[in-house]
Amino acid sequence: MFLSIESVGLRYAGASQDAVQGVTLSLAKGDIGVLIGPSGCGKTSLLRAVAGLERIHQGRIRLQGEALADAAAEQHLAPESRRVGLVFQDFALFPHLSVQANVAFGLRHLAPNERKARVEEMLSLVGLGHAAKRMPHQLSGGQQQRVALARALAPAPQLLLLDEPFSSLDVDLRESLSQDLRAILKAAQTTALFVTHDQAEAFAIGDRVGVIHQGRLEQWDEAYTVYHRPATRFVAGFIGHGVFVPGTLEGNQVRTALGLLENAQDCPLPGAYPGGHCEVLLRADDVVHDDHAPTQARIEHKVFRGAEFLYTLQLTDGTRLIAAVPSHHDHHVGEWIGIRAQADHVVTFATAAPPAPESARA
Repeated sequence: MFLSIESVGLRYAGASQDAVQGVTLSLAKGDIGVLIGPSGCGKTSLLRAVAGLERIHQGRIRLQGEALADAAAEQHLAPESRRVGLVFQDFALFPHLSVQANVAFGLRHLAPNERKARVEEMLSLVGLGHAAKRMPHQLSGGQQQRVALARALAPAPQLLLLDEPFSSLDVDLRESLSQDLRAILKAAQTTALFVTHDQAEAFAIGDRVGVIHQGRLEQWDEAYTVYHRPATRFVAGFIGHGVFVPGTLEGNQVRTALGLLENAQDCPLPGAYPGGHCEVLLRADDVVHDDHAPTQARIEHKVFRGAEFLYTLQLTDGTRLIAAVPSHHDHHVGEWIGIRAQADHVVTFATAAPPAPESARA
């Protein structure tokens, strides 16, 4: 693999536990990997370890077979020797230099004509060839981040690391830049590792998506698999909109309050859970509004999202569900509607243990 991270651990001085705990993942050449997780989960710490900005105390990081860091061998290659590009959320452009001078900053080793050609190539790649002579303050936030990307790509790094580069931009701009970024990186044939807390951004950009929780990598897979086949209960709850409902395994089917779910071909055998009792992940797109369905649910809450409503529903037995319903089905809170399950991917987990009573925790 082009990038290999092997059982990496990182702990900050004075901390009681590791910020990164035994993380293993790999990236093929030209692929884009995305790390996602809640604030403080360790995703930026892992990125900084790959960049060489933090020392690891466990494991090894290799790029094209060369060890960038090896805790056992006490090896740590300096950041400037790793041929790794960095793009941060604050752009970090030089305000006194023009756009073309910013992009040319890391190209002083090239002859003037080569430097000029490379700058023009990079600005064209990010769609800013017309802005070469402008100053950073004359650009929008999105344009400034494109300049930062061009500057990072100009020296042709072996690996590009991006730490939430769009977090300071508005939602619509983030969405368009996410799509543009993937196209730019693919056109440049650049291998990249990207950190974000935005799921839509992760899915739009990544060939591989990694979910990190409390310093551990819960899953590293294609975005489609992470969404439809979450490896752990945390991933299932963190990614997308969904709820866990009680179920009972019957062969390779699961019986729930919405009836028998028949697409459970990958479900464990009933013996995997005591008495076959489990919990089933039902996402908002697994629950379909159907006026003719025998199962009725009461609308407890609704959120208008343009093309759809996100309904929070309650069945007569108290089971709560979430359903994404086309917005022309505009029902009132308190109204009863027909629903049915249409789950092409049935994912089950062990029943969550109830929280301990206060007296037991004291």
